[in-house]
Amino acid sequence: MRRLVIGRVRDLLNQNYRHSQHSFFLSSSRFLSSAPVIDSPSSSSSSSSPISPPVTLNSINPKVVECEYAVRGEIVTLAQKLQEEIQAKPGSQPFDEILYCNIGNPQSLGQQPITFFREVLALCNHPAILDKSETQGLFSADAIERAWQILDQIPGRATGAYSHSQGIKGLRDTIAAGIESRDGFPSNPDDIFLTDGASPAVHMMMQLLIRSEKDGILCPIPQYPLYSASIALHGGTLVPYYLDEATGWGLEISELKKQLGTARSKGITVRALVVINPGNPTGQVLAEENQREIVEFCRQEGLVLLADEVYQENVYVPEKKFHSFKKVSRSMGYGENDIHLVSFQSVSKGYHGECGKRGGYMEVTGFGADVREQMYKVASVNLCSNISGQILASLVMCPPKVGDESYESYCAERDVILSSLSRRAKMLEDAFNNLEGVMCNKAEGAMYLFPRIHLPEKAIKAAEEVKTAPDAFYCRHLLNATGIVVVPGSGFGQVPGTWHFRCTILPQEDKIPAVIDRLTDFHKSFMDEYRD
Repeated sequence: MRRLVIGRVRDLLNQNYRHSQHSFFLSSSRFLSSAPVIDSPSSSSSSSSPISPPVTLNSINPKVVECEYAVRGEIVTLAQKLQEEIQAKPGSQPFDEILYCNIGNPQSLGQQPITFFREVLALCNHPAILDKSETQGLFSADAIERAWQILDQIPGRATGAYSHSQGIKGLRDTIAAGIESRDGFPSNPDDIFLTDGASPAVHMMMQLLIRSEKDGILCPIPQYPLYSASIALHGGTLVPYYLDEATGWGLEISELKKQLGTARSKGITVRALVVINPGNPTGQVLAEENQREIVEFCRQEGLVLLADEVYQENVYVPEKKFHSFKKVSRSMGYGENDIHLVSFQSVSKGYHGECGKRGGYMEVTGFGADVREQMYKVASVNLCSNISGQILASLVMCPPKVGDESYESYCAERDVILSSLSRRAKMLEDAFNNLEGVMCNKAEGAMYLFPRIHLPEKAIKAAEEVKTAPDAFYCRHLLNATGIVVVPGSGFGQVPGTWHFRCTILPQEDKIPAVIDRLTDFHKSFMDEYRD
């Protein structure tokens, strides 16, 4: 009898197990409806033929193959190999160091971090020292006070824990207050998404806006390759609008209308307009009246305005000032219901240059609650941005104020960096304009110059023979001769038939004369070699 009962129980358990497995499979299939379920192959399908690699260049996502990021492209790879050779065999090259003028990475070229920012960050990351008597003598009083304020906003004062997916609420409050102080118009902390630098925020918006290759994004040409890469990765279409080099890289509304009309005639639904102000790689600073025209254009055409404002602290000419698109649109009387605006900011640029800390945010205004819910869902997939970056973003938008112990030293450090960048920009601008066949617009802001180079026909043909763009050909020769790394203009886009390169203004000021000498000697030699 016992065996009969045990057997019956075993049968019921097996039946229930099979039923639960079937139910789980069905519910999982519904939950993972986008992933088709394929029957397992039978053992008879195995063969002794050679097994091909499961992943090849032809079998990966073609969108990954299509996207390019010239700032860290072929020239930089070559530079890294040369650097290894110099370290392994000193004297093997005609130069003793590689100067990376390819990317806006200030601290890698010797720029020092802002003391107040690093003091607060150190105290937040090691709060145990806040209670030690020695701390009072090592750190400024306002850095200690700010660290306590920030830690009190973090649950458990744990900077190593996950935060809210939009970022720590208290830090978003601080950033919103900083935006309001900058613009003179209210900012809602719930509109702010803290991210690991501005780049993930750009990717998030492209992911949100692009549904297929029939969706287009208006982008400036030249543009920062993040945008072309992100559009390609998410399967959209880049709709180019050309900045006018003859007017200092001006942004003309007539050009926007022309390109928008052309795209629409091809069946492209243009979703957004990207504006980079101050410009990268072009260094122009938009006039406020021009910004008003851009806001009106987006409002009338129903476009999301994606405002890349990561260089807002980098303005070098007295006749120009930075105005956020949020401020401009609100000053025109447009509110939440009138325009969709996303503003990007980063701790990597400005005078702080904290690229490796990966801090930034986007402020999202004008979107409905249902869309905002989807944004939050996407943000939550990544859990949260790193806490050090979040803290730095709050410090950048709310630095020491008049009366704080660190205020004067903070201002001195900031002003030394910005004034030096301004001088470096002018020195390099003049140097480029003194080179044969080179024309360079003024760097009004940002961290780059984008000179145009008129290459001899012989050089263009030599480039064609090795199947490379003429400006990349020039940049490769420059690197091999001088160790200076710049980025070909073809990586940013340019008017067909013109050639450029982007060079940062970030080498330390005392090294700029040597950079100029190297550039000048190389350019003369190159032009002589390929002269028609």
